[in-house]
Parts: sequence; structure tokens; C-alpha cells
Amino acid sequence: MAEGEGQDLRDVVRRLEETVSRLEARIEHLETAARAEPALPRAPAAPPPSTEPAPEKRDLEAHLGTYWLSRVGIVALIIGFAFLIIYHFGELGVLVRVGAGYLLSAGLAALGLWLSRRHLLFGRIVFGGGLALAYFVTYALHFVPAVRVIQSETLALVLLALNVVGIVVIAQRMQSETVAGIALFLGLHTGMLSDITLFTLMSTTMLASGALFFLVKNRWVIVPLSSLVAVYSTHVVWAMRTGSIAPGQPDSERLALSLSFLALYYVLFSVALLVHPRELSKRAAFAFALLNWVGLLTLGAVEVSRWGEPHLFAFFVTVALAQGTGAAVARWRGAPPALIQAYLATSILTLAMGMPSHFEDTALVRAWTAVGLVAGLAGRVLGAGALQVVGVGILYVALGATWLPPSGRAFLDAALLVSFTLVERASVASTARLPPPLQGSRRTALQFFCAAGAGLALVWLVGEWMPSDLTTLGWGMAAFGLFALGFAVRERWYRLVGLAVLAITLGRLMLIDLAGLPPNQRILTFILLGVMLLAVSYVYTRLRGSRS
Repeated sequence: MAEGEGQDLRDVVRRLEETVSRLEARIEHLETAARAEPALPRAPAAPPPSTEPAPEKRDLEAHLGTYWLSRVGIVALIIGFAFLIIYHFGELGVLVRVGAGYLLSAGLAALGLWLSRRHLLFGRIVFGGGLALAYFVTYALHFVPAVRVIQSETLALVLLALNVVGIVVIAQRMQSETVAGIALFLGLHTGMLSDITLFTLMSTTMLASGALFFLVKNRWVIVPLSSLVAVYSTHVVWAMRTGSIAPGQPDSERLALSLSFLALYYVLFSVALLVHPRELSKRAAFAFALLNWVGLLTLGAVEVSRWGEPHLFAFFVTVALAQGTGAAVARWRGAPPALIQAYLATSILTLAMGMPSHFEDTALVRAWTAVGLVAGLAGRVLGAGALQVVGVGILYVALGATWLPPSGRAFLDAALLVSFTLVERASVASTARLPPPLQGSRRTALQFFCAAGAGLALVWLVGEWMPSDLTTLGWGMAAFGLFALGFAVRERWYRLVGLAVLAITLGRLMLIDLAGLPPNQRILTFILLGVMLLAVSYVYTRLRGSRS
């Protein structure tokens, strides 16, 4: 048996060796044939199939039907339920009144949860409406006289605070910006259905604070931004109702109450914005700061103007200082430069807007000129281009207002000429440190407007000095002065504005003065203009020759 098994093993090994030899010979044959054949070009590999879905075109009709109709519908529904509670729940007993209100809100919230299983966004909109209705029921149980059950204002505020905390906790656990936005937005707007007292304003502040929690915690923008709009728009409705804020109280107390809560809203939204300013997009941060400023300024100005005009200027100065403080805090918190410049620009703009309430005629033009000049130069020091733009705009307002004073216009025009020139020179210095590609894009527009403003100021200044029948000659002298300024500071914009003034001067000379002036004035005008034109041309010729 051992010899038979050894013979079988040797046979297996022999057959394997023969198989390997045949395979080696086959491989060698294939390699030789492959080297002998010409290489064929490879077909390009097909690109891998794209895994990204093709972008869907937004269907306007579907967007309106799904997104907007659901939100408008829930607003209308909650307002309808609020009116139902106000007008008919007073007929019910105390326990039925409380039970029916909360049962109605719980049923609406449960419906929203059930709908969210199939249509998540639509269900959450309905669920948020249920939370908002629960808030209004709590609000009405103390504040609406026909439904009042809770007599203690302190207890009512505690219950409202718990309600707001509940909305915040539920929306945070669900991580749903939709639920938070619908509930808080509707809660804010239900306050418009009644008069305004300290209780109402405190409840509004609590809702706004709840919205700002999401800005600080999650950096959600839509919820606090819509709450900001809702808070100030609600205050607009209250302000339009004469005597609706703190009815029956003296005017001074009503004004103090309104301004106190406007200031509180402004501080709350500003603090929430500046906690982590770099985590917001530039567009969102700018919109937040701008809307907050507009809300405080417009509503506060309306309220203070009812109190008395003498206090209006103090209000504008206070808001300007608040915006300046916001710029300092934004810089300290490392906010984007665009947000810092927005605070600075609105601060100066607020101060300029308050000037007419305190100054008039010559004093008003001087004040605007001073503010515009300071803003333009401060923009150069702080590196804030927006501040320089606002400063130039204020200088243009002052230039247009030089027609208001009955006298002393020449001094005002001279001051504006100097101011425009200084701001233009400051804009050149502020961009000298930038790379060359950026210098032209940032300087050109501002320099043009500064040079144009200086040209207008010089034309009006010469017009104040020259007799009325030598207006054309005065314009020519203004053009000559612009050429001299342009050559002195080596800035072509002044020379280009001078060419524009010169073209208008020659047009007036040929169309009006050639036939209308007396002979002696006609002789004087033509001779002096000719001398000035030749002098300017000579300077251009020398410059061109030196460059050659």
C-alpha cells in the first residue's frame, strides 16, 4: 500500500509540472504576439455617472401654495381664535373658560404633530400655531377684561414667562426654526388686539428675548429677524392709536413708558447681535443692525415729537451716541468691518438728520458742513469707506442748503469748497496703502463726487462775488480755478470737472452773451476768457512736452 500511494503522488506531481510548462509556453506566445501588433488608441473612459441630483426649478405657484399660504393661513386662524376668546369666552364659567382655551390650543398642537408625520413642514407650522394660541390664552386670562380670571399681574407675568420658556424648550428640542418662528411671531402679534400697558410691553419683551435666545444659541437668523420686525411693527400700530399706550395716564408717563421699551428692544437686539458677530453672515448682520436702528429712530422720533420739538434734537444725539457705542463694541468683539462701518455711518447720519430740529438757515448749513467734513476725515483715520461716503453725502446736502440763508452764502460756499477738497485728499491717503488694483476701484467714485462738489461750490462762490451781468465770466474764472487746483494737487478729476464747467461757460457765451451783453462787457468777457483758455492750454502743452 505505501508503494502504491507513493507512485500515485509522483504521477500527480508530474501532471502538475506538465500543466505549468504548457501555461508558461502559452504566456510567452501571447506576449510575443502583443509586441508584434501596433498599439491601438484607447477609447476615452466614460465619465462616472453624476450622483448629484439635477437642480430643480422653483415652481412659483407651488411655492406660494405650500410656503406662504400655510403661514398666512395659520396667522388668520390664530387671530380668529383670539377674537373668539375675546368676544365670547366671557359668557362661559371660569373653569370652562380656562379649560376651553387650553383644550383648543392643545387640540391644534396635536393636529400639527399628527400632520407632521406625513408633511413635516406643514405640520410644524400648525403645531407652532397651537403654541402661540396657548400663549394668547394665558395672556387673555389676565389682560382681557371679559375673560379675566387671574387678578394678580405678577402671577400672570410668571405664567407668561413659563409659557415663553416652554416655547423655547420645545422648539430647541425639536431643532425646528419653523416652530420657534411661528409661535413667537404670532405671540407678538396677538398683543396688537388690545390696549398697551406695562404688562403688555413686558410680555412683548419676553417674547423678543425668547427669539434672541435662538440667535445666540443656534445662530438662527429668521426667527430673531422676524421677531425684530414684529416688535417694532407692533409698536407702530400702538403708536398710531392715540392714547392706546397706558390709557388714562399723563402724557409724560406714556412717553416715558414707550421710549423705555423702545430702548430696551434696541439694547436686547444689539447685545444679541454683538455676542458672536463673526458667526453671522455679513448680509444678516447688516440687516439686523440696520432694521434695529430704523425701528428705534423712526418710532422714537414720532413719540418725542408729540412731546415737544425742543427734545427732538437730544433724542437724535442720544441715538447717534448709541450707534457709535455699538461700533466700538463691534470692533471689540471682532465683528466684520462691514458691520462696524454700518454702525459708524448710521451714527453720523442720525446726527445729521437731527440738525434741522435745532439749527436753521446759516447755522444749519454750517452744522452740516462740519459734520460732513468730520465724517469724511474720520473715515480716512478709521479706514471706513462707508463713513467717507456718508460724509460726502452730507456735504452735498449742505451745498444744496446754501440757498436757504438770505445772506452770507459766499463764506458757506468757500467752507464747502475746502471741505470737499480735504475729504478728497483724505480718500487718496486712505487708499495709498492698498494694492494698486484696489486703489482705483475704491477711489474713483468718491474722488469724482468730491471734485464735482468742489466745482459746484466754486461756481456758486464766484457767482456770489460777480455781478449778475458777468455770470459767464465768473463761470470761466471758476473753471480756471479748478484747473489750477487740479494741477496743484496733481489730480485729474478737478481738471475734468473744470473742462465740464468750461464747456457750459462757452455754451452760455455763444448762445446768450454774444447777443445780450453790452459792448464793453462783451469785450471784457471774451478777452479774459481767451487769456484764461490760452493759459490753461499752455500748461497742458508744457506737461505734454515734459512727458515726451
